[in-house]
Amino acid sequence: MREAAFVRQNKDKWLRFESLLSNKTNIDPNELSNLYVEITDHLSYAKTFYPRSKTASYLNQLASQAHQKIYKTQKESKNRIITFFKTEFPFQFYYFQRELLIAFLVFALFAIVGAFSAANEGDFVRSFLGDGYVNMTLENIEKGDPMAVYKQQGEFNMFLGITINNIRVALMAFAYGILLGIGSLFVMLQNGVMLGSFQYFFYDKGLLWESARTIWIHGTIEISVIIIAGCSGLVLGNGMLFPGTYTRLESFKRGVKSGLKILMSTIPFFIIAGFLEGFVTRHTEMPDWLAIFIIASSLALIIFYYVIYPIQLHKKINHS
Repeated sequence: MREAAFVRQNKDKWLRFESLLSNKTNIDPNELSNLYVEITDHLSYAKTFYPRSKTASYLNQLASQAHQKIYKTQKESKNRIITFFKTEFPFQFYYFQRELLIAFLVFALFAIVGAFSAANEGDFVRSFLGDGYVNMTLENIEKGDPMAVYKQQGEFNMFLGITINNIRVALMAFAYGILLGIGSLFVMLQNGVMLGSFQYFFYDKGLLWESARTIWIHGTIEISVIIIAGCSGLVLGNGMLFPGTYTRLESFKRGVKSGLKILMSTIPFFIIAGFLEGFVTRHTEMPDWLAIFIIASSLALIIFYYVIYPIQLHKKINHS
């Protein structure tokens, strides 16, 4: 559609929205929110097809004003946390699928690099995982229980320690986004190489399946949300690098807010991953079908919440 036709088609709606924003007394938060969703959709369309036009700039200003009005006038719901996870975050995350894909591809690439390096460099695994861990694992293999590392601590202490450590890693992945996103990619590099070399170590000992069926019981969610935390850092970095029609400071603020929301969304999943590692992974005697069911269910949960559901929600809201 040509820009002139696009403007003619939506001009009355934009003027109505502008009039609503200028009304300082009688503002209907629900009506404002509904129009805001439509305006942001128009803004996305304008940025795609008329990126440097006055139309895109105008819609950007309207969306910014509306965003401030909504959060000043709309009363906080008693179910704010539920609303955040059910609607607010998934709808916004729809716009960050590209950053998620980049974080995933970087992680996957360096997992392959880690496995390749471990296969071709004898001391690589020791240099990356440490002599202490490698020697302990070799002793466990000799004793006939290669996954004994998951049984050394008590369930609750292990759950608590792992959860706190994973959240710390996620915070680093987000905070390092301040380095124009490169720091977040470096965290993906580190964790990818570690995973690849770790898995190759067990493959080399003929224990790939036994290790995978055990480690990925908790690792499916744990690794996934670390990648999502890397995505939050890329969103922060993009806010600095690509301000679009915003000022660089405003774009940075929006990047920080969006990145923090992504980071907050990972906390329940880190708790689930910590619970699985502390209370479930240690049961290496469980049948293969049960381990596969837990792994498949965890993967389905992550893919649904971070990929499928945002797309479905976006289509539903735009349609309505």
